[in-house]
Amino acid sequence: MSEAKTEKRAARRRRVLGPVALAAAVLTVGVGSGVAYAAVTDNIVPTANYSPRCIDEGSEPDANGGLCLTDNTAVTYYADSSGDNMLESNDKAVVNTVMADDYNPTQLNTSYDSSPSFSGSAETDVIYQEGTRNLASNVLGMAWCNDAVTSSKCDQAYIRIRPGYYNRGITCHETGHAVGLTHGQQASPRLRQNDSRLGCMQTPVPAGATLGANNRDNINAAY
Repeated sequence: MSEAKTEKRAARRRRVLGPVALAAAVLTVGVGSGVAYAAVTDNIVPTANYSPRCIDEGSEPDANGGLCLTDNTAVTYYADSSGDNMLESNDKAVVNTVMADDYNPTQLNTSYDSSPSFSGSAETDVIYQEGTRNLASNVLGMAWCNDAVTSSKCDQAYIRIRPGYYNRGITCHETGHAVGLTHGQQASPRLRQNDSRLGCMQTPVPAGATLGANNRDNINAAY
């Protein structure tokens, strides 16, 4: 077992889910408890407004699932390269850019796993797919936990994005869910869903949105 994967069970890690809807629900700004760091709002689970239980949803998303933290700071990922879930080369390039430019500069250390593992104690952390299976017609992408290891942490997350929408914003958004980032309505204090300070976690998410300072600060504080 690699050193990075041995760290898995001891460090923090993730969970996913959270569809990206085509239309955004707008919420008023709340006055929830503040955060003890530079972030504008606390939007990484658990927050004062959202404390989900990490649920093992298996190979397909479950509408009853909730966000999880990833169980590992050394985050390996794989872009599905075969079958119905195959990513084209340009989609894989987007994933690599998001991981290298948005997430690797945080406390999370990202690396590509060319020989992914789907079982055991050294699973690949995030599996990217392209497809529409089990995505509602107004949903561009979904992230969910395939292997919950505690009530708050996930060992392996899946991300599925609709063909034609594998842009930086959507990829960053769903990856954010895979490591525990929420939408504005679940943050504390609450923000409007489309508040630009949420970076790529706003909904609807701009195609070129990046992680942004607020999400980066939350990841660093949590991990």
